[in-house]
Amino acid sequence: MGNLDSSTGGMIQLVITTVILVVAFYFVLIRPQSKKQKEEEQMRKDLEIGDEITTIGGIVGRVVNINDNDDSMIVETGADRTKIKFKKWALSSINNNKGDEKKKEDKK
Repeated sequence: MGNLDSSTGGMIQLVITTVILVVAFYFVLIRPQSKKQKEEEQMRKDLEIGDEITTIGGIVGRVVNINDNDDSMIVETGADRTKIKFKKWALSSINNNKGDEKKKEDKK
């Protein structure tokens, strides 16, 4: 009977350790990634014509058109005003201060 008690205690300890690791994994990796995805999605929804943006490829320009039907935007870049069509998922950041002002208003 003594061996049964020690193996049961070891099994309980293993289960508790596994649960602790899963919870730690959630708070360290999964939750921050989910929060970041929600912030990126909100940034894409807040995108407006005239915003200065940077794409994930490093292209900097100004949004001149937004097409919600195919989830794309047209960005004007350079001195010669070249227009390039991008998908919204390629948006890395909004560089103008309008986004910062909205965040300040939301915090109030």
